[in-house]
Amino acid sequence: MDDGFAEYVAQRHLRLCRMAYLLARDWGTAEDLVQTALAKAWVAWRRIEGNPDPYVYRIIVNTHASWWRRRWRGEIPAETIPEAADPRDAATEVADQAALWSAIGALSPRQRAVIVLHYYEGRTLAQVADIVGCSLGAVKTQLSRALGRLRVDPDIQTMTMGRAQR
Repeated sequence: MDDGFAEYVAQRHLRLCRMAYLLARDWGTAEDLVQTALAKAWVAWRRIEGNPDPYVYRIIVNTHASWWRRRWRGEIPAETIPEAADPRDAATEVADQAALWSAIGALSPRQRAVIVLHYYEGRTLAQVADIVGCSLGAVKTQLSRALGRLRVDPDIQTMTMGRAQR
């Protein structure tokens, strides 16, 4: 009755969650994004021709963008103050990753989607354009602007300077 939908979900759920996490940077939100995307895909499942990945990825990207527009982005109080990073290499790498994800998180939803789909999901620019629903030129522009913003981010510059000195 489901025409392979259950099999698709079983095979792709973890990868979809990982991609959604890279967009949202929160596992709870990522799981909600995937659940919403799969619910929408299930409704249209019989109409999807060929590989359903681009369709499902597009739903995730568009849903994330619409949720991001509506979300309040004020301060979130923490119960405790975070500890200072230990200067050991592993801790430095964790701090570098946090700085990178903070910088990626500051990008627009479209720029973040292009970065995540191209560099973390390994999609070609043409596939990214199909998933995001825009032209190849627009994807290239978004990617160029995103990389430009990341290059001038002070935390990333500090991070790369620190590596050069090691």
